[in-house]
Amino acid sequence: MDDSGPQVERGPQADYDVVIIGAGPAGLSAGIYARRAGMSCIILEKGVPGGQVLTSPKIENYPGFPEVDGMKLMDAMAEHARMYVDIREGEEVTRLVRSGERFEFTTTNGRYSSRAVILATGSFHRKLEVEGEDGLIGRGVSYCATCDGFFFKKKKVVVVGGGNTALTDALHLHSIGCEVSIAHRRDAFRADRHLQDSIADRSIVVLWDTVVEAIIGENEVTAVKLRNVRTGASDLLTVSGVFVAVGEVPSSQLASELGVNMDPGGFVVTDMSFRTNVPFVYAAGDVSGGIRQIVAAVHGGAAAALSCFEDIAKPYFSRTR
Repeated sequence: MDDSGPQVERGPQADYDVVIIGAGPAGLSAGIYARRAGMSCIILEKGVPGGQVLTSPKIENYPGFPEVDGMKLMDAMAEHARMYVDIREGEEVTRLVRSGERFEFTTTNGRYSSRAVILATGSFHRKLEVEGEDGLIGRGVSYCATCDGFFFKKKKVVVVGGGNTALTDALHLHSIGCEVSIAHRRDAFRADRHLQDSIADRSIVVLWDTVVEAIIGENEVTAVKLRNVRTGASDLLTVSGVFVAVGEVPSSQLASELGVNMDPGGFVVTDMSFRTNVPFVYAAGDVSGGIRQIVAAVHGGAAAALSCFEDIAKPYFSRTR
């Protein structure tokens, strides 16, 4: 460990205390805290810093920023992180293995070695893959009711899905004053019974056996085209917002290759300190499930870095006592 600035690759293979994979809010936070703790580290990002936050046109629930564009917020975070740590953009980790007491990384641009690894690889939302969806993301199409629901107060919205996330989103939107409908392709929910009971208690309209065939609008969502899978009948539903909740896929392939425990959904399992079951492997942000919010990811990244420091420094402190 050292207390210098961002590291420069040394020789044919760069060696670090910790390598952080992913430059979303969790990875950037981890980089800042790891360097401030005196660990040598680097952030490897296969795309550009920011993660899913880059697609958020407006954020109003991040403390200190009453209203901020997602891209601007992440640019500020990345600029801050670069004061401490080197961020390698466009560098994807293609192979990660444990070799003795170190981890060996092969990327699209080089090779690295580290004593520890923080997985901040994020996740991605499943899409409906229907006409109009991509063009209206951020203009009425959302994958996060907690993030964007506030903008649809007193407006008509539809939630697409039938699991716990879909019903939780519908209840949240109803509680803040939206006129909510749920479109579900089956004739029964998969969600927990208490959520189903809450939907019934609030008399939220459920469109059973119904799929979205198209999302309609020019500059913003104005309606969805629905089709009943049993009768084949189609209809238009006038709405201002479409909240897609048909699943989220964690980017946990590297975790799987290391033998890290994952839940049935493929999300990395960690303890309260963001340690995994594999020593010196930590995970934070959306890849570890939980609350998919920027503040939660930042907390996770910072906590993972501090846990990493404690584990790496433990032998040193033991010798000095």
